[in-house]
Amino acid sequence: MTATIADPTHLTGQMIIAGALVTGTGEVIHGFDPAAGSAVEPGYRYGDDSHVAAACAAAAEAFPAYRATTSEQRAQFLESIASNLEAIKPALVARAVTESGLPEARIAGEVGRTCGQLRLFAAVLREGSWTGARVDPAQPDRTPLPRPDIRQRAVALGPVAVFGASNFPLAFSVAGGDTASALAAGCPVVVKAHDAHPGTSELVARAITGAVAAAGLPKGTFSLLFGTGPGLGGALVTDPRIKAVGFTGSRSGGTALVAAAASRPEPIPVYAEMSAINPVFLLDGALSARGADIGRGFVASLTMGSGQFCTNPGLVIAVDGPGLETFIASARDALSQAAATPMLTPAIAKNYANGVTALSGQAELVARGAAADNPTTCQAALFATDAANFAGSEVLQAEVFGSSSIVVRCADAAEMVSVADGLEGQLTATVHADESDYDEAALLLPTLETKAGRILFNGWPTGVEVGYAMVHGGPYPATSDSRTTSVGARAIERFLRPVCYQDVPNSLLPSAIADGNPDGLPRRIDGRLIQD
Repeated sequence: MTATIADPTHLTGQMIIAGALVTGTGEVIHGFDPAAGSAVEPGYRYGDDSHVAAACAAAAEAFPAYRATTSEQRAQFLESIASNLEAIKPALVARAVTESGLPEARIAGEVGRTCGQLRLFAAVLREGSWTGARVDPAQPDRTPLPRPDIRQRAVALGPVAVFGASNFPLAFSVAGGDTASALAAGCPVVVKAHDAHPGTSELVARAITGAVAAAGLPKGTFSLLFGTGPGLGGALVTDPRIKAVGFTGSRSGGTALVAAAASRPEPIPVYAEMSAINPVFLLDGALSARGADIGRGFVASLTMGSGQFCTNPGLVIAVDGPGLETFIASARDALSQAAATPMLTPAIAKNYANGVTALSGQAELVARGAAADNPTTCQAALFATDAANFAGSEVLQAEVFGSSSIVVRCADAAEMVSVADGLEGQLTATVHADESDYDEAALLLPTLETKAGRILFNGWPTGVEVGYAMVHGGPYPATSDSRTTSVGARAIERFLRPVCYQDVPNSLLPSAIADGNPDGLPRRIDGRLIQD
């Protein structure tokens, strides 16, 4: 280990374990500039099992003191991270643009979203309902048996492993929603950075580490590691000191982590956001009134960020007819003008090209975007097929990560519902409907509720608002646990568990459930929500 961090923007190509810069012992990787087609310095050496053990040991040592911090202390810590990120925004944006090929405006917006998430959880902590404080006062005179004094609050699970995502180098990575919500809950965090943006990850980790030091928190509150998923990632998930996992990535990667966590002597929860094709249902009234506009809006959503969004609209379902033909013609025209844009990594670009080739063998090619000589770019693609062919093909129902989508032509509204009923779990389901379509939409909604975490009307699923009501989750394979969300205020619930206190003397009770409500929290008293 070397000395602790000084310059917040100087990249050294090292991991950060409990506040110290650490050089790995394994393979050297580099960031990759997809626009230029070249590697970016510095190199980063992978860590090994000993680095995992060091980070997890530090997190476990930090946990008692960190979870004992007050909500206000943690809120200020999260706000300090946000301020540190804003202080290095020019360097952070420049590095993330280089490593991702994404536009500067998109990355600048992602800095804002990342800081907004951190401040959202600061507000959640201050509001206080996250504690789940409940008090059932004793009823010593109740017959036939007296009731004891019973109280409940939520406590932190313990150290959390977070896996950075490839497609959001900031908002779903080192200081993203998983990290922010885990830190808010009182859990130390060990992050495995994504290989697609190592320099960006180091910059963000330095900002977090600086906030840890400024707040006087235990150094093990945060660590950053580099390594392979099956190797270092597997060791991280199976370390007995880790108590939960947050992951955003592929279905294969997520299911592997779920299996590893379930096979531990002490199984732990894995909150993995994985795979979705995000169906869009176009109803007749909407198509007749504005099919061309819907087509243009669809292509704008499809091609945003080279389609590298987990909410990319990869499926369109509609009744065949003139309205659908208008939509397809409009989408074809818009797609033909869509420039080929860089994808995040050569591997992602190759997988996208292979996915489009597979779709070409089972569906009609409707349109393609502009081509480019650079093999790391995304040439958008739109296909069409009928409901029977779609229902019988695993290839057509699989996610293709990039600007690719399939139009499914249905014979009637009943067949649309049938297609919806046969879908896997999804992050989103979108309906375009005018008032004349509401009866049909009402028949579709009960099925969509069983399939998706977010249902939206007359919009596009790309773009996930960070707030109190948002759900970014859904039934498998969209996520590994459909009961929660990875975006929004309720994400904190993933890293908490309830504890009941029965007849505990008031002087020993946590302040959240003590007599007199010293924290001024909203609490449920004998079943009634009381705002003290």
